[in-house]
Amino acid sequence: MNLRSVFSLFSSDLAIDLGTANTLVFAKGKGIVVNEPSIVAINKNTNEVEAVGKEAKEMLGRTPGSIVAIRPMKDGVIADFKVTERMLNYFIQKAHGRKMLVHPRIIIGVPSEITQVEKRAVIDSAYHAKASEVYLVEQAMVAAIGAGLPITEPAGNMVVDIGGGTTDVAVISLSGIVYSRSVRVAGNVMDDAIVQYMKRKYNLLIGETTAERVKMAVGSAFPLDKPLSIEIKGRNLVEGIPKTISVDDTEIREALAECVATIMNAIRVALERTPPELSADISDRGIVLTGGGALLKNLDKRIRQETGLPVSIAEDPLASVVLGTGKMLTEFKLLRRIAIE
Repeated sequence: MNLRSVFSLFSSDLAIDLGTANTLVFAKGKGIVVNEPSIVAINKNTNEVEAVGKEAKEMLGRTPGSIVAIRPMKDGVIADFKVTERMLNYFIQKAHGRKMLVHPRIIIGVPSEITQVEKRAVIDSAYHAKASEVYLVEQAMVAAIGAGLPITEPAGNMVVDIGGGTTDVAVISLSGIVYSRSVRVAGNVMDDAIVQYMKRKYNLLIGETTAERVKMAVGSAFPLDKPLSIEIKGRNLVEGIPKTISVDDTEIREALAECVATIMNAIRVALERTPPELSADISDRGIVLTGGGALLKNLDKRIRQETGLPVSIAEDPLASVVLGTGKMLTEFKLLRRIAIE
């Protein structure tokens, strides 16, 4: 047994999907070890971290004045540097289940149209969180790998990764990205659209946690076979008192119409910009959806209807990015080819 394999036994390498809504961490040889919301609750008086992840999410919109629940990621990039660093530290330590003696190599998935400054921010936070080496990979690329697409072949694969902050559309062939586009319309914008719609139509003010629950329960991109409805609780803006209203799927579909149209448009543009040989491949293989947004009811039907292409949803859409990034921990050759400079 050589030295190298002794080290790989204690290998502490991690793959991280640093998402706007959720952060997932994949440890080499262990699989997914952390899957929690990207939220940090901080006590303003002491500047201490009160909670991270699931615990902090329960505090969203319910905190007293001294505690703020912050989402340090916005639109797929770091909005609050210090808080992101603390969150990463917390998740890395949680992934190792002990205090860090080892300095892990870390691979992180980022949206495709991220600026140099934004890249720098991600790399720096990882180094501050005690990484020995940091690699960045494009989310759409690793999502395709995580969804099991044969990306190394000379054939076109199209993936649409709808996360919390960004929707990444990419056409991939020969382990390279032929076309990629990132639009900042995804899960969070959908939640916000529901909040605005309820305000406009019913004078009802609801929180983002409620909006997300409504989206998951009755949100859709195309008429459903059987109608769904849900009770929404919030505050009536006219009377100022709590109120409950029942809404059905057609209303929420109307609320989400603009967001879905933006995503459809990004897909249409990607198909227009794809070289003809690869277009032929895509018409055979179709489009693969990954990310939490892939779970929006009938989104696959809507895309199928508008493009006429076969559409499939990845097996575990929420974990596609982190699983694909995790594969890079063992496939170093491929990592070198796809890592962003």
